[in-house]
Amino acid sequence: MRRHQFEAYLQKVFDFPTLVAQLSDRRRFPQHPCQKVFEALFFGAVLHCPSVHQLERECHDGALGRRIGPISEDTLRYALQRLDLDAVFALWCAVLKRLKRNGLLRARETRGLVVAAVDGTEVCRSQVRCCETCLVRTISRVVGQVGHEVTEYYHRLVVVAVVSTPFPIPLGVRFLQPGESEAAGALALLRDLTRCLGRRFLDVLVGDALYCTAPFVAAVEALGLEWVFTVKDNQPELLDDIEARTRGLPTAQQLEPARQWHLWYLPEVYWARADRTVRVVRTECKELIHRFTVPRHDRRRRTVKASHWEHSTNIYATNLALLNIPPAFIELLGKSRWRIDTEVFQTLTTTCHLKRPSVHARHDQALVGLTMIRVLAYLLTLVFFHRQVLSHARRHLPSYRHLAHQLALHYAAAIHDSS
Repeated sequence: MRRHQFEAYLQKVFDFPTLVAQLSDRRRFPQHPCQKVFEALFFGAVLHCPSVHQLERECHDGALGRRIGPISEDTLRYALQRLDLDAVFALWCAVLKRLKRNGLLRARETRGLVVAAVDGTEVCRSQVRCCETCLVRTISRVVGQVGHEVTEYYHRLVVVAVVSTPFPIPLGVRFLQPGESEAAGALALLRDLTRCLGRRFLDVLVGDALYCTAPFVAAVEALGLEWVFTVKDNQPELLDDIEARTRGLPTAQQLEPARQWHLWYLPEVYWARADRTVRVVRTECKELIHRFTVPRHDRRRRTVKASHWEHSTNIYATNLALLNIPPAFIELLGKSRWRIDTEVFQTLTTTCHLKRPSVHARHDQALVGLTMIRVLAYLLTLVFFHRQVLSHARRHLPSYRHLAHQLALHYAAAIHDSS
C-alpha cells in the first residue's frame, strides 16, 4: 500500500518507525508485537476513534483493515496494561527534540523566549466505573425533590504545553495519584521533562493562581525557569498589598471609544509567605461588547442588538527581569496560559475523545498509556496539519478534523484497490 503523506512526513522528519521499534511491553508470548499494537492505537487516535471497541472494527474491516490488520479489543487492553510507559515518554521526548532542532519553538511575539503553560483537567468521571488509582469525592445530587450524596470516581491529569508558538505543543501529561496535589504533580512532570529534554528547553512557565505558592515557585526557580503566575485570593496578604499600591495613577493606559485599558507596574512587592520580593503587573480592561440576540417571545424573530461593558482585572506576579521590555509584555505572557484550556483541552476533549473512559475499570496503566498515545497523536497530526496542510492551502483552508477524514478515506481506498 502506498504510504500516505502523513506517514511519509513522520518517517522523514522524525524517523518515527525506528522510534516505534524501540517500544516494549511485559507480555511473555505476544501474538501481536508491541509495535503493531502501538501503531493500531496511534493511528486509531489519528483517525479520532472514540474507543478501542470501534478501533477493533476499524482494524478488522474498516479504514485500518489493511494498514494494521485484525486485532482484538482484548489484545489492545491487555497490551496497554503492560506497555512500557517510560519508553513511550522517551519516544515523545525524541519527537520534541526534533521539533526544537527544526526551529518550531521559536517565536517573535515572546522575544525568542519559549513559554510553556501548566494546567490540569479531569477525565473519566463516573459513579460506577473505577480503578485502583481513581480519585474519590462525594457530591450532592437532587433526584426529583430529594437530595442525597453519592460517591464519584475520576482522574485528574496535568499537562505542560508550549503556548508561545503559532499552535500549542504539548510536552507531557501526568496523572495525579491519590493524595497528590496538582502542584506536586506538575512539579514532578516538570522534573521529568527537565531530565529528558535538558534545562534549556524551556524559558518561562506560566500558570493560574493555583501555582502561585512559595514552595512551587522555589522549585520552579531551582529548575532554572522564569515564571509568570496569576495572583488571586489564595495569597490574601500579597493581593491586599498589590491593591493598596495600585490605587493611584496607572503606569500606562489606552483610552479608546470602545476599549479602556490601564496598567500598573510594581517592580518590587514584598511577598511575606515566600520571604522575598516579586515584580507585579496589574491590568484593568473595560471593553464594549456587542451581541445580537433573538427574544424568545418575539413571533417575528427579529434580531436585537444589545451592547454592554465587560470589565476584567488581571494580576500577575513574576521573577522575569524586564530591563528595556515594557511591562505589557508580562500581561502578554500571563494571558498566553489560556491557550492550554481554549485550544489544547478543548480540541482533545471534543475531537480526540480525551475524556472518554475507553479503558478504565481495572486498567489503570492502560488508561495512562492510551492517554499518552492520544496526546502524542494530537501533537504529530497538529504539526503535520500546520506545516504541510495549511502551508500549502490556497483558497479553502481545511479544518483539523478534516485531516482525520482524509486519512480515513486514504486507508479505506487502499482496501478497495487491493480487493
